[in-house]
Amino acid sequence: MHKTALLFAGQGAQTVGMGRGWAETFPSARAWFDRANAALGYDLTHICFAGPEAELTKTENAQPGIFLVSWVAFELLKEHVPGFEFAAAAGLSLGEFTALTAAGSLDFADGLRVVRQRGRFMQAACEATQGGMAAIIGLDEAATRDACTEAGVTLANLNCPGQIVISGAADRIGPACELARAKGAKRAIPLSVAGAYHSPLMASAQPKLQAELERITLSAPSVPVISNVTAQPHTTPAQIASRLIEQVTASVRWEESMRYLIAQGFTRFIELGPGTALSGFMKRIHKEAQLLTVADAASLEATVQALRQ
Repeated sequence: MHKTALLFAGQGAQTVGMGRGWAETFPSARAWFDRANAALGYDLTHICFAGPEAELTKTENAQPGIFLVSWVAFELLKEHVPGFEFAAAAGLSLGEFTALTAAGSLDFADGLRVVRQRGRFMQAACEATQGGMAAIIGLDEAATRDACTEAGVTLANLNCPGQIVISGAADRIGPACELARAKGAKRAIPLSVAGAYHSPLMASAQPKLQAELERITLSAPSVPVISNVTAQPHTTPAQIASRLIEQVTASVRWEESMRYLIAQGFTRFIELGPGTALSGFMKRIHKEAQLLTVADAASLEATVQALRQ
């Protein structure tokens, strides 16, 4: 008997057309997209379905767009597998908000609006600073951390063995990559991003996000939801808010979060939302895990069939 955890996509997974097939096929999905537009007061659905890509890629649209499509994936999975149960959830960066919503900590409309505002605040922080990020491939955490310390940047995402993302001032990313290569990294690749996510350069977004979270009701989750900041389950509503604010500038401890779930006996992981990045990470963390995805009509059908067996 598999113990199932849900994984929710983070920024970067967005793709023009995401969710459109579901909306055209399932009235329930179309209703969620319409509800999202009403909650936000603008046509996010059109941006998800038709782009243009430059508009969808904007942080203020990408974050709520991924939240929305991931949520629809979750609702469709429940609709197609009556009695479906999961015992934990986690999400990469903004995906943590989706995970908390799936676990009942946030109302859907509140979660969507907060994520939209989070995207706007982070975009503003990007525009006010000169930041960048890079992927470091094939170097362990300790050596990557040393390179970051020497270059004056920070660890942003600890995704899986051999893949770490660094973040900081744009003029320090190049030197950090050179240091990483000198320490044995197979590759050090600057990323095309708007700014230095999960670094101190995002600090201006934190008080604004705190004000948004104070306007909504947070509840204790119905199942454990793993914090990106601590790689441990969230506890009280007050602690959830604190961790979500801290997450804006803190490292995403994804590999450690997944290892926590594996240690708790989880063997099946269902990735919900656009893309399959989280499944790719898990293949490098724990090859024996059963991996399912709900990203489009075909993967929904395959996952439904697997769960019915």
